[in-house]
Amino acid sequence: MKYQNIEKELFINHRINFNKHLKNNALAIFNSNDEFPRSGDQNFPFKQNCDLFYLTGIDQENTILLLYPDCPNPLYREVLFLRQTNEQIKVWEGHKYTQAMAESVSGIKKVYWIEDFDHILHSIITYADHIYLNTNENDSSAHTIAYRDIRFIGDMKAKYPLHHYERAAPIMRKLRASKSAGEIQLIQKACDITRDAFIRVLKFTKPEVTEYEIEAEIIHEFIRQRATGHAYPPIIASGNNANILHYGDNNQICKDNELILMDFGAEYANYNADLSRTIPVNGRFTARQKSVYKAVLHVMKEAKKLMKPGISGNDYNEKAGELMTEQLVGLKLISMEEVKKQNSGYPAYRKYFMHGISHHLGLDVHDFANRYTPFQEGNLMTCEPGIYIPAEGFGIRLENNILLTADGNIDLMANIPIEAEEIEEIMNSSTL
Repeated sequence: MKYQNIEKELFINHRINFNKHLKNNALAIFNSNDEFPRSGDQNFPFKQNCDLFYLTGIDQENTILLLYPDCPNPLYREVLFLRQTNEQIKVWEGHKYTQAMAESVSGIKKVYWIEDFDHILHSIITYADHIYLNTNENDSSAHTIAYRDIRFIGDMKAKYPLHHYERAAPIMRKLRASKSAGEIQLIQKACDITRDAFIRVLKFTKPEVTEYEIEAEIIHEFIRQRATGHAYPPIIASGNNANILHYGDNNQICKDNELILMDFGAEYANYNADLSRTIPVNGRFTARQKSVYKAVLHVMKEAKKLMKPGISGNDYNEKAGELMTEQLVGLKLISMEEVKKQNSGYPAYRKYFMHGISHHLGLDVHDFANRYTPFQEGNLMTCEPGIYIPAEGFGIRLENNILLTADGNIDLMANIPIEAEEIEEIMNSSTL
């Protein structure tokens, strides 16, 4: 791992909080993610299961966490199982956790090799009444592949069919939605790295550079500052490419008088930043571009004020839609007559702003949370309004990461340039 060591207390506290939600005499098991083959002799880069990392800090394949707070044998109330390293693995793959290292990272005192899992589990599972197993219940996407957790559930039910099986995911959904102080520090680090990459891009960009050259500047800064890499595939969308919401080719030349919509973020210690900015290729917005830009920025500033603990997602989105409608009317993109006749299921503003304005952020870019629960203190969310105008050849999106607290919002990206004039000033100052 490139990132610096994380204090183990973060993961110890996460396990304590998780255990509080278990039924009496319950056992919980969490697995690492699969390794996925890329070709005949390569795997894709390994990405740890977010829930396992949340509870342990262990960033390695072939790992299992077993929690059994009421276990009659105190040795097995909290156990970590690892892939056993050896000289061949050391030569070919390098770093793997030793048992002592895993204890230092996770705070778990009982660390065994993965080969010991079956017989240790069998020695205690008959004393448990409930078994909590994990699956990916993030409703942002559906998974059709029988990943490790799904296969593990089948194995467990075949071996131990008469236990009461429970879902760990509802507990994780509740816990992960509210960020601890340690998590906020890691996300702030990701945001700070993202800021430096954006400043680098501002000083680099000029007419005739390519989208992929901008992407290269971003990853250069990420890796230089110990980020794992991109939090998600970056969008570097010049001109009309900005009107493709998930544009990812990043292979076009950036032309004079065009805008570039950039959506990127650093991943640091498995925690993510998520930034969107739109800049002029030549360092100066046209009058029309600037008027649309300022409309988007106005919606963002006002929407941030709405993000308070207690407001429901429906109310928040409805009010954000009203803000956007007002700006689109002012820009003469829609008329009040269209607004009056609009379909409530598809408001007029959706023609130019077709995606959601916010999502939770954390270990997942679209983080694990209950979209039907009112906003709560400790939620970390994006705010990302946009206006997309294919007929005029550009789209504008702006996005910051916002922490909700009882005393008001904290913008973790408040130090990243966003005012049009500030962007122009930096782009026309000295280059790298």
